[in-house]
Amino acid sequence: MLATIFSAGLQGIEAELVYVEVNAGESGDPRVVLVGLPDAAVKESNDRVISALGNTGFRKPHTRTTINLAPGDMRKEGPMYDLPIALGILVATGQLKPDGIDQYLIAGELSLSGATRPVRGALALARLAKSLGKKGILIPVASAPEAALVEGLQVYAVPSLDHAFRFLKGELTIAPAPARLHPAPLAPGEDGMGDFSEIKGQHALRRAVEVAVAGNHNLIMIGPPGSGKSMVAKRIPTIMPAPILEESLEVLSIHSAAGQTLGGPAVFGRRPVRNPHHTISDVGLLGGGTIPGPGEISLAHNGVLFLDELPEFKRSALEVLRQPLEDGVVSISRSAGKITLPCSFMLVSAMNPCPCGYLGDAKHECRCSPTQVQRYRSRISGPLLDRIDIHIEAPALSIADLRNEKPGETSETIRTRVQTARNRQHARFTGSKITSNARMTHAQIRKHCVIDSTLGDLLQHAMEQLSLSARAYDRILKVARTIADLAASDAIESNHLLEAIQYRSLDRNVFY
Repeated sequence: MLATIFSAGLQGIEAELVYVEVNAGESGDPRVVLVGLPDAAVKESNDRVISALGNTGFRKPHTRTTINLAPGDMRKEGPMYDLPIALGILVATGQLKPDGIDQYLIAGELSLSGATRPVRGALALARLAKSLGKKGILIPVASAPEAALVEGLQVYAVPSLDHAFRFLKGELTIAPAPARLHPAPLAPGEDGMGDFSEIKGQHALRRAVEVAVAGNHNLIMIGPPGSGKSMVAKRIPTIMPAPILEESLEVLSIHSAAGQTLGGPAVFGRRPVRNPHHTISDVGLLGGGTIPGPGEISLAHNGVLFLDELPEFKRSALEVLRQPLEDGVVSISRSAGKITLPCSFMLVSAMNPCPCGYLGDAKHECRCSPTQVQRYRSRISGPLLDRIDIHIEAPALSIADLRNEKPGETSETIRTRVQTARNRQHARFTGSKITSNARMTHAQIRKHCVIDSTLGDLLQHAMEQLSLSARAYDRILKVARTIADLAASDAIESNHLLEAIQYRSLDRNVFY
């Protein structure tokens, strides 16, 4: 008897329909044959499924049984086909009637006892089920909260193969998983990131960070060891505005497809923060693999990618950031296929001014030769630096700053100003996909970053003196627009433009 079960496989962060076809009762050796371009994890489904059937009390197939995962030209990976394969065998062997089973999309890993385990990409699977007009989706209990975020779809959490069997047979009623329609961010301080009030001194750095977050601009901090660069970077998420529902769903889709949510409940309603080590490979940063998947830049989508000790990263790894920083998406081509992943993130980076870290420090003598300093700085190319909007120095703290017991502004106070500036940007870009000043197109820059002839002459003089590129010209205007938003000003004024120019002064004075 032939049975067909609807399931799905992941292609990047999107789900594609997969037909699980099971044909039992064939003549020949009594064995199970699995075809359809499966990977090693899928091939191992045979042993898991047969053990699960036996331990749950079902009859195992005693004839040759062929299982086909269609379409045959799409690579299948992961254990998510265990549950649909088991149910297909039950239908093909006459133990379960096929009536109504085509109304559901089914996915889930099985243990040897028949219990279900979570799968990657539950949110993508639910979106596919809804687009196909399915009545509902059968999925493991641990994956149900993710799938329930899709409105208009019944999500049935099945803890075991036996529960799925009895539900489809009509012997068991399972209430659909409750929908979670709104993000639930963590309470302040609950995430252990600290607060900006703990930062001593560094007023210029704090201001630059506020401007960067308000407009979602890329930022680089340069200073000696112990000046607080990493401490500031770790607190940036505490002043970022909460993501809207659609942004949260995008983040969860990527993390779920990458298997980041399998270890426990997903953090929903928080912007992601990724902090890869400088030994990371190009593929780890950009994404890829035999079957292409998201890398660190996609996992940081709608959040922060923090690269500490920036010159210590491999030159090739840094250079792959250039196109994603510009476009907000990355396309990856492999033999298994081509995928396009979102990667609209805020780059926050930190570095020392030289290998020993003390160049220009009045209290410590720099031990580096000019050649060593030049070699160290040349690890960051000019084109990459052009794509970083704000460059700020983080000088060494004085003893007086360290002894100062007066707390600075709290993260909540700064976040309120940032949110107000972001609200102005949302109103400005209503009707477009742009949500922040950093993502403005050239046409939007000409429309929203208008400056008079006096300010134009000022900017031209600065460009000529610093030998800046045309890309830097646009980025200065974007930053100036953000500074004006923080000041609740409709027009860019001279002090806004001067501050924005100041944030580009490291382009040539320090690096070249």
